[in-house]
Amino acid sequence: MNAKKTKPLLYTARRLALIVLGATMQAFTISTFIRAGNIIPGGFTGMTLLTQEVFLRYLGMSIPFSIVLFAMNAVPAAVCFKVVGKTFTLFSALVVVITGFLTDLMPVAIVSFFAAHLHNPLLAAVFGGMLSGLGTIVCLNADAVAGGTDFIAISVSEKYNKDAWNYIFAGNFAVLAVAGIMFSLEVALYSIIFQFAMTMTLNSLYRGYQQQTMLIVTGQPAEVYRLIREKTNHAATSLSGTGLYGGTEKTVLYSVVHANETAPLIRAIREADADAFINVIKTEQVNGKFFRRPKG
Repeated sequence: MNAKKTKPLLYTARRLALIVLGATMQAFTISTFIRAGNIIPGGFTGMTLLTQEVFLRYLGMSIPFSIVLFAMNAVPAAVCFKVVGKTFTLFSALVVVITGFLTDLMPVAIVSFFAAHLHNPLLAAVFGGMLSGLGTIVCLNADAVAGGTDFIAISVSEKYNKDAWNYIFAGNFAVLAVAGIMFSLEVALYSIIFQFAMTMTLNSLYRGYQQQTMLIVTGQPAEVYRLIREKTNHAATSLSGTGLYGGTEKTVLYSVVHANETAPLIRAIREADADAFINVIKTEQVNGKFFRRPKG
């Protein structure tokens, strides 16, 4: 049974711990790898760094990272609060707040150490991108996001059932183009490598937003379907068939589930029906009624 329902205090404590850890990883990445490698990442983090640079270069003013980050996230967070959910938005806003303050308060000794020893921008881009991706995964496992473009993407997805990532990609491209103009093409290229490393880490290690199709050939369809409903809250379609090798009547259950639910479901099905034949297929797109866990 879901710990969120059975042990709400433990679930909330775990969630807060993961949020603090994920935000700390993001702040550390910004203060060390990104600054040492002179990298401008995409999203609101990159826009915040560009804004700081504009104020410093053209107005001679050094403004705190947190103030700019909070201002940029205010409107998307308000929209997400209304469209997606209060609890989800508040926990995600907590990630933004912790990340902003820790970035400004990161000990000078740590920042200076990385600035002095990390001279290779390629290493900064690759390892910084990987660490940023891991920090994002930690936040996602706490049912929260790191704010910024994630607020926009989730709000559009919830309200219009559309994928907003193409628009976000265009926005990130614009940020990198400005970075290339203000600094150099080399900075823009290393920033692209950072973004690629972060995305690959996220896609490789986090599967919460991916779906998989399961085709289950079983002689105990009622019990297997009960497990699908109990463990994933998804339904299934039953197809009658015949096992040609043994000439026995079989039932094929067709269901689409979230990718991170597949492994525990397979183990449960194996315990219920050791002879079940299970085929798992990567699903690119799902149209129609598909259960999505509420964010909160």
